[in-house]
Amino acid sequence: MPRLGIDRDFLRDFAKMERPLQERIGEVFGKFREATHAGLHLEKVGNARDPRFRTIRIDLHWRGVVLAPEQGDTYTLLKVLPHDDAYAWAQRRRASVNAATGHIEIRDVAAIDATLPELSQHAERSAGTRVFAAVSDADLARLGVDDQTRAFSRALTEVIQLEAAQAFLPAVQYDVLYSLAAGYTPEQVWSELSQQITDQQIDPDDVSAAVARSDDQVLLVDGPAELMEVFRNPFDLWRIYLHPTQSRVVHARFSGAARVSGGPGTGKTVVCLHRAHQLALRNEGPILVTTFTSTLAASLRAGLDVLIDDPVVRGRITVEHVDRVANRIFRAEHGNPRLLSATEQRTIWRRINERLQTSFTEAFLMEEWRQVVLAQQVGDAAAYLTAKRTGRGRPLGRHQRAQVWQLMWEFQRELAKQHAWTYETLCAEATRLLNAHTDRPYRHVLVDEAQDLSAVQWRLVRAVAADGPDDVFLAGDTHQRIYSNRVTLRDVGLRVAGRSARLTVNYRTTAEILGWSLGMLRQEAIDDMEGGLESVAGSRSEVHGLPPDTKGYSTKDTELAAVAQQVKEWLADGVSPGEIGVAARTNHLAKDARTIMTRHGIQVRLLTEQEPDEQSVAAGTMHRMKGLEFRCLAVIGVSDGIVPPLSAITPASEDELTHQQDMQRERCLLFVACTRAREQLTVSWHGKRSPLLDFAHQA
Repeated sequence: MPRLGIDRDFLRDFAKMERPLQERIGEVFGKFREATHAGLHLEKVGNARDPRFRTIRIDLHWRGVVLAPEQGDTYTLLKVLPHDDAYAWAQRRRASVNAATGHIEIRDVAAIDATLPELSQHAERSAGTRVFAAVSDADLARLGVDDQTRAFSRALTEVIQLEAAQAFLPAVQYDVLYSLAAGYTPEQVWSELSQQITDQQIDPDDVSAAVARSDDQVLLVDGPAELMEVFRNPFDLWRIYLHPTQSRVVHARFSGAARVSGGPGTGKTVVCLHRAHQLALRNEGPILVTTFTSTLAASLRAGLDVLIDDPVVRGRITVEHVDRVANRIFRAEHGNPRLLSATEQRTIWRRINERLQTSFTEAFLMEEWRQVVLAQQVGDAAAYLTAKRTGRGRPLGRHQRAQVWQLMWEFQRELAKQHAWTYETLCAEATRLLNAHTDRPYRHVLVDEAQDLSAVQWRLVRAVAADGPDDVFLAGDTHQRIYSNRVTLRDVGLRVAGRSARLTVNYRTTAEILGWSLGMLRQEAIDDMEGGLESVAGSRSEVHGLPPDTKGYSTKDTELAAVAQQVKEWLADGVSPGEIGVAARTNHLAKDARTIMTRHGIQVRLLTEQEPDEQSVAAGTMHRMKGLEFRCLAVIGVSDGIVPPLSAITPASEDELTHQQDMQRERCLLFVACTRAREQLTVSWHGKRSPLLDFAHQA
């Protein structure tokens, strides 16, 4: 019986289509087996470069493009487009089988044929060196670069020409060429490809076998029920597919802790979820997946529920944010804690400070407590006098350190007197309880958004699983750090040297949004959690779209009214409410935006009150947007004095280094907010725009 495969990229297209068209596609392909068996509906494409391409009628205006095999019975749905566009798409392209991986490939032959003569003429006129002059034909062939792509590559004199060709070259062959152009040796590229290399005999004409091997690109469905389940969750399923680079990290076995890094949208969370699934299939012991907020934990939990359909396997994985893990361990020993709020802590610091009459601010003391005393487990005055204060900015002499330690000691005594705890001291106590026993609650722990955990939280992570192979896996990007925590992993007992991988291809955000957003971090020196600096070099997007729309308004009311109008336009264009987000620096402004949008008849849900759903637009702070994504996003109130808030920035006159770190954190936060957008991004302000946007307005 015929089998139907669905190209991963079609799922992205399907998720954007209007509901009636989606339903009609479901009806047509729900009956695909019968139609194909009877030889009905599949029509040849006139003037096609590939005779295996067929079209199938969806309705009067839309047609599907299907790859039909010459042998075998696996058909692949590639596209659904308006009638004329479908034929034009099919006439330009050809399918092939990659000689190295055995996977199916689609290329725009017409674009290659049209571009190659011009490139060749330019190369002959140019005195420049060809990009791949040092790479032999034999190496290119071994890496799966076929004759047509090789001829194209030989005409390239600039890497930018290769980047411009990404849209029409076969994806894996493009990645091979891009890696070689970036300076990787053929042996290094072969090593990167090794996860995809098949040991099967490859028949270049057997499309069905190639599709069956292409589980990173094609989803094979069995019957109408499974097909309709795919169509009910198209974007969820698109996201859980693995690029070969991601797959290598997912399936790798590490001798100890390991790490994956990468920019926004590169699939770090997808890797984390798939790796948790693979570890659960091994069934070596309980697994914890954790992160730093309840919102992110809920998103991870939902992702695993989509990915894993076996309840036994799913039951081996616990998903909890790190503070909840600490609280649960603490309560098992001590019962419910009395936790002090930030305001209550600040009051205690102020009272102690006034009594001892020192010149230190409450903000300085609270950060010194967190970043030095708790982070380094400083237990007495002697230890504090010799403690490292790297990154703290304000230098302290011996006499000042003695003063500060007196304040710290008084604060700890006050906590004990009140039988009270902070989130940090509770986490430290939970870690102590774990380390007091040889048995640990988990065999594996995986951490998403790792860059935002504090030192005390990292020590808890280290303590919940015993040392051993594949014990700790972390995914993160320090360019997306939105809190003040700066941790060097080896200082908290984690060594990942030699067990790190970096992802560079963005699968979520358009190239235009990613490039614009990266501009705000271009001059920032950002640490990599391993004693060096992180780089965004090589980050790129697979998709293109509209550039961000930036605009200023005279007042807050006019800005919010414009935002409401923009959201109404997105809704009118067929974007579902759950695919729209509105991000603000403060919860107060997010609430104001909700009020205005509600007056315009838009259903809005605050992220502080409930997680986003399909029926309502999500409004929330930039912090709450972390880990989420939206098809369309409005980042609002990016005004001077709001982004960043004056209260969030240490004055340069008080501490220059801390001031710089605060400004970097705020840039990262704005960067994170903007890169939540998949397709359309608007950035607005009222009054004077934020200085963080100056990069976008330079001549």
